[in-house]
Amino acid sequence: MDFNDIQNAWNNEKAENVILPKNLEKIQSANTPLDKIKKNLKTEFYYQIVSIVFVGLVPIIIDVPSKVTFFYYLLFSLFVAVCVYYLMKFYFFYKRLNKITLTTKDSLYETYFDIRLNMELYKTFGFALTPFLILYLLGFNYYMFPRIPNFSDHEFSNGQLIGFFLTVVFVVLFMGISLEWWVHQFYGKYAKEIKKVIDELKEE
Repeated sequence: MDFNDIQNAWNNEKAENVILPKNLEKIQSANTPLDKIKKNLKTEFYYQIVSIVFVGLVPIIIDVPSKVTFFYYLLFSLFVAVCVYYLMKFYFFYKRLNKITLTTKDSLYETYFDIRLNMELYKTFGFALTPFLILYLLGFNYYMFPRIPNFSDHEFSNGQLIGFFLTVVFVVLFMGISLEWWVHQFYGKYAKEIKKVIDELKEE
């Protein structure tokens, strides 16, 4: 291959694969928000594990009757299965982030979209846990109601039932809003910083 062939091959290369020093510095500037995402992800992973263990110890802490304990741990086993499924996905996501080297536009694009995908996955995880939260609250109330004097003679009015259903709706909406805020605060704002770098590269 002579010099002309080499020059033609170089000219035929895709422009996005040729990284100028200035662009390389800009691409690598995305490492700072990426490091913050990895730090938050690692910290939250440990908090999630601690939370699962705490939920599993609740019957022991509040001295739940043995006949109720079986149903509690039946629900808890489903809760753990859902948590393990999603936490494993986040663990593999964290491992992928650790292996990433931001040296090309392609790697920056792939990392950004991977982060966005896992942000949506996180929201799905939160909504998947919402029914468990409602069932746990119901179970706690069911456990506490018999301790109310003359509870066996008490009947719920239509207003109280409507209030109960409105409470469920409120809990679901509250979880949705909380998830949006949480994901934005710990991941979304850093993803926006990476997106800003991508937009700046497009303008050049």
